[in-house]
Amino acid sequence: MGRTASQYPWVIVPTYNEASNILDIVEAIRKAVPAATVLVVDDSSPDGTADLVESLSKGDQFVRVLRRPGKAGLGAAYRAGFREALSAGATALVEIDADFSHDPAVMPRLLDGLDDGAGLAIGSRYISGGSSEGLPALRLLISRLGNRYASIMLGIDVRDATAGFRAYEADALKMIDLDQVRADGYGFQVEMAYLVSQLGFRIIEVPITFHDRRAGSSKMSSDIVIEAMMLCTIWGISRRVPWLRQGSRQDRLIDHLEKLIRRSS
Repeated sequence: MGRTASQYPWVIVPTYNEASNILDIVEAIRKAVPAATVLVVDDSSPDGTADLVESLSKGDQFVRVLRRPGKAGLGAAYRAGFREALSAGATALVEIDADFSHDPAVMPRLLDGLDDGAGLAIGSRYISGGSSEGLPALRLLISRLGNRYASIMLGIDVRDATAGFRAYEADALKMIDLDQVRADGYGFQVEMAYLVSQLGFRIIEVPITFHDRRAGSSKMSSDIVIEAMMLCTIWGISRRVPWLRQGSRQDRLIDHLEKLIRRSS
């Protein structure tokens, strides 16, 4: 019998100034999935997040920390974590936030979905049984509308494409050229779901309750939202206009619009 996705999972936790949460979330992850290796990808947090994880790792071989030289975005952190996990032979890669907005106890259900043949299992707020607690009404509305827009533009049957609580089957990730993934904010989650779908892998959604962060400050910004909407629009148009996919036209257009976004921020 071959290996199952849940046999050697890695859990990737991107962090920036999460010292108030990190030890508790690592403990909760290890309790939920004892076989998992927890990789904390830290963007040089000035509050000592990485130092806390490094101290913990000395007594637990299943806890690791990847220190990065500076804050470079959510997508870049996950790409670095994915590369390290895949090179170590991970059979599944789980994304989870450090702030307890995602319940680690749900991770076995995501891994079960991979074992049943899915390439991507998403912890979803927007299917039956899912919910968001403690979020401001405006933020919830923007999230719902953004996800609906992404689904229509990209032609993917996913209700919560921006969700940051998900599990990938390793073979699905190996087929994606991570160096060509464009997005760095929450658009990264949409892009990855789109790529997995384009490769023909099945995507499932598991209902979760999303909680507002327990401690620390949110990393959400208007630039992140604008980036995600801009990318969804261009990818959606490219699906319908083959001319834009020729050569590097799409990439040049994205580069130009990203420069405009940075100048206006």
